[in-house]
This record gives sequence, structure tokens and C-alpha cells, in this order.
Amino acid sequence: MSKRLSLALLLTAMSAAPAMAADAADLWWSHVETLAGPQFEGRQAGSAGYDRAAAYAEGQFKSFGLQPAGTDGYLQPIRFKVQKVLAESSRAALVTNGQEQPLQIGPDLLLSARTPQPKAIEAPLVFIGYGLHLPEAGYDDFARQDLKGKVAVYVNGGPGDISAALKAHSRGSETWRAAQAAGAVGLIALPTPKSMDVPWERQMQNAAQPGMYPVEAGLGEVRGSAFSASFNPARAEKLFAASGHSFAEVLALADAAKPIDGFDLKTALKAEVAMEVSEVSSANVVARLPGSDPKLAAQNVVVTAHLDHLGLNTTGQGPAYYAGALDNGAGVASVLEIARSLSTTKPKRSVLFVLVTGEEKGLLGSKYFAGKPSVPASSIVADLNMDMALPLWKFDSVLMYGVDESTLGDTARKVAGAANLEVVSDPYPDRNSFIRSDQYSFIRAGVPALAFKFGFKPDTPQAAIEKEWRAARYHALADDLTQPVEKAEAVKFNAFLGELILAVADAPERPKWKDTSFFKRFAR
Repeated sequence: MSKRLSLALLLTAMSAAPAMAADAADLWWSHVETLAGPQFEGRQAGSAGYDRAAAYAEGQFKSFGLQPAGTDGYLQPIRFKVQKVLAESSRAALVTNGQEQPLQIGPDLLLSARTPQPKAIEAPLVFIGYGLHLPEAGYDDFARQDLKGKVAVYVNGGPGDISAALKAHSRGSETWRAAQAAGAVGLIALPTPKSMDVPWERQMQNAAQPGMYPVEAGLGEVRGSAFSASFNPARAEKLFAASGHSFAEVLALADAAKPIDGFDLKTALKAEVAMEVSEVSSANVVARLPGSDPKLAAQNVVVTAHLDHLGLNTTGQGPAYYAGALDNGAGVASVLEIARSLSTTKPKRSVLFVLVTGEEKGLLGSKYFAGKPSVPASSIVADLNMDMALPLWKFDSVLMYGVDESTLGDTARKVAGAANLEVVSDPYPDRNSFIRSDQYSFIRAGVPALAFKFGFKPDTPQAAIEKEWRAARYHALADDLTQPVEKAEAVKFNAFLGELILAVADAPERPKWKDTSFFKRFAR
């Protein structure tokens, strides 16, 4: 690839010279093969396998001539608490009129390992609808009922007149902030079958994975400890049995994206949570391509992908580890190949390539970097994130989360348009995809950011491929090197991202939040 070869010219050249495309595809795939290999044991954050993967990435950046830009050479080490929930030693029951109805850990509910759990809890249950805290949009489920000393139960989704980005933003950290401000002592999430992209059986399997949260006080989602669980929607009627309402009526409203009122469930939860807690260190990997402009070189365009995956398979059945070939070996491979191709260019702004840890544990590495970057925080002008782009069909459209929130999206649209790439909107807004990848950590820190996937629309062959991939391979042992992958199309995706990185790095002005964007409030 030449230093400033445009995406359109690159695609023309690839069509005329298949050998060029094959070489680039082989280079990209070689990283995926390496990262999904047995020596890295599934790359779980805090493991020796992850550390070996970080060393591999560091070696690649070094070979490209990129500068170390972490806090310890190329690395930015972070300390984490590791929490493993011992399901076989934990107990839960519903208590109605003094009568206990035991719940099965796994088939009925899954106990979260991502936040500090209390050893024991007994508290009334209150259903609060969607559990959205959006007073700016005139919608606040936490303000309608007394939640002090209670566990709030909420269903996924939200009213159709609230944007997908805004509904997604009101999940995770925001849900916990609102719940604890209202005096709640816990949360139980009710996924809907329509929004579930991982079958419950596989969620049960993955629940054996340890969770993580930062050692540093104030960086976690929860103050102190709080009960956290999700409930199997196939068994959720038992939660509503004493309330005079049914989960079926709630689900019908959620599927229609209509408002849902909350109500007292007239039952309580009694639970004991057994845990093992330890401590580990895991590092982000950070490399810098220095800018060439005397003034703009001090600013940084950040390019991210998460390096971690699910680690070893502890079920005793199947392969020894979760390979994570497309989640997110492919994204890391894209960052590495884009870094290689840009290493001989001279962008005006500097470019930081950041491979983050702990994404699978709740965006932990990107939250840490966005909040405590290894460069001055004010120098970061944008984040462009690659996570599970899914090169499974022709790259003729691109899905960009956050495209309407800032001028960064306008730049991305122009680059896509120049290459005849259609920009498509989020086809499944109730998946909360906007907050489920690392660009969201930068948005919360006030930095305009985008995440990218191969585009598709509902009710198309591509949508069917994506749905089947998530059902069979997402967070499963089948996300391995045997699956069919469109390697040449991945090269086109990388070229698009490379062109966009240069466009942002060379623009006279840094990206800005649009006045209409809710997320402008986080701007530094």
C-alpha cells in the first residue's frame, strides 16, 4: 500500500492485481491465526496467556518503528480485583407471604461477577419498567417509586421515541448510579428474547467465568457492594406471580417499544452469594505514530481494539480454550495491519494505537485509558474502535455506532462516500450495542468516538448470516479458525479505516460534538 493511496484507488488496484489483495489478506489473517492460537490460551485479562498476547502486539508495534506510549514502555498496567461467583455454594429464593420458593442458580437467574456482591441479602422486589434514568428526555423510571432498601427489577428495551444511543447510554454505569441514588440495594435485569444475542444456555456456561473490577476506589460502577443478577426470561413469570401482572404483558409492551409502568412485585428476594476474590494486573498496549505538524502533532487520534477474550474452557467439554478469532482477534489484526500501513506516512496529528484489556469484563481497559490516559487527556481528539467487525460478507456498507453525534461522523461519511460505501443505521437498537464496545468509554470521557462493523440491514441475507454467527459462535468455542471468513473484504475494511484515520489526523479542526447530541455534556 502506498503512503497516501486512497481507498477507491486501493480497491481498483486490488481488483487489477489479485496477488496484492492476497498478500494483504494473508498478512491480516496471520495475526488472527496467531492470536487465536493455543499459546495465548484464550487471552483472558490477567492471565499469562493474555500477557503473551500483549508481548506479541508489543513486538509488532516495535517492528513497525512505532514509539512506546504506555506508562511502562508500550504497556499501561492496571490492577483489578477478580471475583468468581461460586454458584454451587450460593442460594436464592423468592419469599411471598412468608413462604420461600427456591430459585435455581443458572436455570432461573445468573449472579453477576462484575460488581462486588453482598454475602447475603433479603429485600423486597419492585418492578421499574425499563429502568431508564433519562430526566432530560422526560423519562425516569427511578423517580416513580420508593426504592430505598429494595431490589429493582427492570426489562431491557425502551420507548420507541428515545434513540438507540440514548437508551443504551442509560444502561450499565448510569443504571447503577440512578439505582444507588434512589437507595436501591440491588438490580435484576430481565432480557427479552427479542434482544438476546446469546442463548441463555450459553450465558449459563459463561457465568462460570470470573468477573473483574478496578482495584482503585471510585473507578468501579458500584459504591460498596450491591446485589446484581439477570433473570431467565423463560422463567420470569414466577417474579410476577404475586403482583397481579404478568411478564407476558410486560414483554408485549417491550417488544412494541411502548412505555411500561412499574409496580410492586409483592415478593422479596433472599440470597446468599459465595465468592472467591483475588487480584491481578493486566495491561493495555499503547504505541504512537508521531505527527508531523509543529502544532497538531501534540494532539492524538486514538485507534482501539480489545486484545482480551474469554480464556480457558473450564466445562471439560470441547477445545481447551476460547479462541476468539473474530472477537476480537480480527479487530486486533486490523489495528496491527493499519499500524503497519500507516507507519511510513506522516500524518499531521499523532496516532495512538491502543489495544485494551478487560473489554470482556466490562470495558475495563478502555475506561481506565480514557480516564487516565498515558498522554495528556486534552490531547485526545477522537477514538476509532474496531470490535468484532464480522468480515463475513462483501464490504459494501459500514455500520458506525455514534455516527450522528459529532463531526467525526461527518468525516467518516465523506470517506465512506468516496469509496461508494453505504452507511447504515443500527439494525437492532435493543441490543444496546452503542455501549457494549470500547468507543463508549471515550464518549463518557468527552471524546468523539465511533465503532465500526460490516454493514447490514434487517431481513437481508447478511442479517441472517450475522444472526446465525451470534447464535452459534459469539462467546462460544466455535469462534475459531475453522469458520468461513472473507479475508479480502477485511483488507478493504482496513483500508477504509486507514483512510479515515488519516482524514481525522490531517483535518484542520479537531472533531466536535454536535449541538444536538446528548453526549456533548461530557466534552472536556
